[in-house]
Amino acid sequence: MDIRSFVLVLSLLSIIGAYIAIRSAIKTMQIARKSSFYSLRRRQNASALRLFVLFLFLVGLAFWLPFYGEPVIYVYYPPSPTASMTPTITMTPTITMTPTLTLIPSLTNTPSITDTPTITPTPSLPDSIITFFSGPVTPNPDAIFTSIQFSTEFDGLNPIDPRTSFELPFQSMYGGFDYNNTIPGVQWTALWYHEGKLICYETKPWDGGTGGIGGYTECAEPIGGWQPGQYEVQIFMGYEWKVVGRFSVLDTLSTPTPTATFGNSQTVIDTPTP
Repeated sequence: MDIRSFVLVLSLLSIIGAYIAIRSAIKTMQIARKSSFYSLRRRQNASALRLFVLFLFLVGLAFWLPFYGEPVIYVYYPPSPTASMTPTITMTPTITMTPTLTLIPSLTNTPSITDTPTITPTPSLPDSIITFFSGPVTPNPDAIFTSIQFSTEFDGLNPIDPRTSFELPFQSMYGGFDYNNTIPGVQWTALWYHEGKLICYETKPWDGGTGGIGGYTECAEPIGGWQPGQYEVQIFMGYEWKVVGRFSVLDTLSTPTPTATFGNSQTVIDTPTP
């Protein structure tokens, strides 16, 4: 055991002794109060006073030893300098310089092609939308939504003739879905994007039940009107993204119209008769 460990052990024993002394002093004082004889009570009080003085001494000793006692001990028992020679052994790790050959893993930088998954970032809520939140934002982590079905008509429960491609013009677009394990009152949000630009949104406390069919989001007046291109709808519960749906809008559907050519390609040749 070195000097520092010895000092720490003494400090710990002093604290234990101080605890025992103060408990004994309190117990002795309680016994003295119950004693009906003056002489016995006086002896008990004197004993309690001595125990209390011992308590103060041990507490002071416990704090004095680590901060002041240890340097005093080193004056009379200086630490052996042989202990400082052990770090010379750490000079041997110079052998570890040989792993300079491990520089060859620099060839592993070629998998930088794997960075391509960054093309599909996780949808997130814009700060401008979060400012409109009025309900709680902690959803049920088990809440689920089915894939979004798009249509220009909605019968109250399901989109009518859902598709992924639409032809202009039309007024409104509906995105229908089923849901389960939702919590009424939790803030939910639907964001409509056209070519990466936010054109329509709705955010409010969830007014549906905990599960069912007929959930939908509607976009009637998008910013800039309905234009050809790719559209994406993102649905969130609180801050948590749940489902994404996509559809496209065309000027005219790519259905080639058949062209018919009419005509009689007859050639009349007059042959002279002999």
